[in-house]
Amino acid sequence: MTEPTQSFEHFADIPDGLWRWANFSPAEIACRGTGKILINFEALDMLQALRDRIGAPLIIRPAYRSPEHNAAIRGAPRSKHMRGTAFDIAMDNHDPAAFEAAARETGFLGF
Repeated sequence: MTEPTQSFEHFADIPDGLWRWANFSPAEIACRGTGKILINFEALDMLQALRDRIGAPLIIRPAYRSPEHNAAIRGAPRSKHMRGTAFDIAMDNHDPAAFEAAARETGFLGF
C-alpha cells in the first residue's frame, strides 16, 4: 500500500515508476523556490481526475510549497500548499463556472 504522502529533496529524486499522473510532471508540482516536492497521492489523483473530466490542459501555478519557500513569499502559515493539497490553476483556457462544477464533482472543496 502506498503512503498518503512522500517527500523528496528535489523532484528529480522521484524513483522511476512512482509518478503516475500522466498529465502533470514532477517539475510542475514541485516547489518553485526549492525544487522540493511532497507527493500527496490522494490530492494528485483528484487533480488527474479533474484533468480527465475537463479534457483540457490545467496550467498549475503553483502546487507544493516547501515551508521555507512559503515563509519567504509570506504565504499563509498553515497553507494547504505545504501539505500538497492545494493547486493554483490558471483559468485562461477554462470557463470558470464549468471548471468549478467539474472540480466539485471530482471532490475539490475550496476555490
